[in-house]
Amino acid sequence: MRLDCGGIRQERSYTESCSMSVVSSLVPARFLTLIAHLVIVIIIFWSRENSVRACLPLDYTNEEYRLEDTRLVVGLSVTLGLFAVELVGFLCGISMFNNNQALLSIGCHASGSVALLFFLFEQWTCSIYWWIFGFCSVIPALYEMILFVVVFGFKRKPL
Repeated sequence: MRLDCGGIRQERSYTESCSMSVVSSLVPARFLTLIAHLVIVIIIFWSRENSVRACLPLDYTNEEYRLEDTRLVVGLSVTLGLFAVELVGFLCGISMFNNNQALLSIGCHASGSVALLFFLFEQWTCSIYWWIFGFCSVIPALYEMILFVVVFGFKRKPL
């Protein structure tokens, strides 16, 4: 059977459809946005001195600097832990082909990457990091944990 998928005529069986190409592109898109977000978090972790200074008033004490640095390190460390949860679920195949998780993850991590780039280059205050953390790291990781429970606890397929 000849199908016309986006102007490209291809030989496909009855079980394959044009939507297969869209669904199959979710996996690499999810992986790339997840890795992009991870790389930006690691860059902020390595160069956090400027981010910490942006969170402080012009005249700050060493105690204030240490407090803000500790807060940022904790936030970035928890973010890295949530990335580990997502990567384990993704790479083990628990959520690799779950379209809901893929779309949620792509949206959250793409917007998280853009927001963290602004955080880094525009030197936003540290309180904004927690908003980015909540919306762009916690939400997809919680959904991933729910999929862990569904797959391992209820012995169901994640699809």
